[in-house]
Amino acid sequence: MSDKIRVIVSGAGGRMGKEVIKLVLQDEELELAAAVDRSTMDTDAGRLVGLEETGILVTSNLEAALAESNADVLVDFTIPQSAYENTALAIKYGVRPVIGTTGFTPEQIKELDKQCQEQGIGGLIAPNFSIGAILMMKFAAQAAKYFPHLEIIEYHGDQKLDAPSGTAIKTAEMISEVRKELRQGNPQEEETIEGARGGYYNGFRIHSVRLPGVFAQEEVIFGGYGQSLKIRHDSYERAGYMPGVKMGVQKVMGYTGLIYGFEHFID
Repeated sequence: MSDKIRVIVSGAGGRMGKEVIKLVLQDEELELAAAVDRSTMDTDAGRLVGLEETGILVTSNLEAALAESNADVLVDFTIPQSAYENTALAIKYGVRPVIGTTGFTPEQIKELDKQCQEQGIGGLIAPNFSIGAILMMKFAAQAAKYFPHLEIIEYHGDQKLDAPSGTAIKTAEMISEVRKELRQGNPQEEETIEGARGGYYNGFRIHSVRLPGVFAQEEVIFGGYGQSLKIRHDSYERAGYMPGVKMGVQKVMGYTGLIYGFEHFID
């Protein structure tokens, strides 16, 4: 009997989904159980990513894949509108969800955690799987204890659907855990163009840049008397997220309950 972790990839035809399939097919500790995607169904999963044929055809039916594949983990990089349903469906079948899609509400996360607890399985929702990005968040939260005046700027391509990014929101949440709400800026300031000061979060601002040619960057800028500090992370390609995805897949095998945030796996 194989001791490999059997993985279903949902959103297999997407850019992140293809990278996950490559990871699973090329890693000796992982095994592809199924690939799910509506736009590329009936394509061999290996051929889909430029590798040898696997005999596993992409299917459009996630529930059937969960029920029939004897999988351990579902990795989902789809869209916010379907991610909650996909996650709940995986938990129903006892398959551990590892979710890279953003847009979950706190109430949804709490409900999914309850479902995981009832099933006795682990799960992970991670706005960002980049180990460098997680370290950026941790460093920013540490700096906020000493530099409470700050702003977040995140940059993505113009095809990204949500703003601010899940990474920016998670960064803001981690900062707010150690920083008391402090309304920044001049109390007399006025926006002559609506939104010029960015989105308001717990006293500070988050700015989202969306431009073609941009991949993914985020910086947290801190201001103090006579000095400033910038903490920045740049991602250049999707392959950089795969070590974190593998770590997430392995870690959820030993957890019970839903973990929100990859930072919980990094000391």
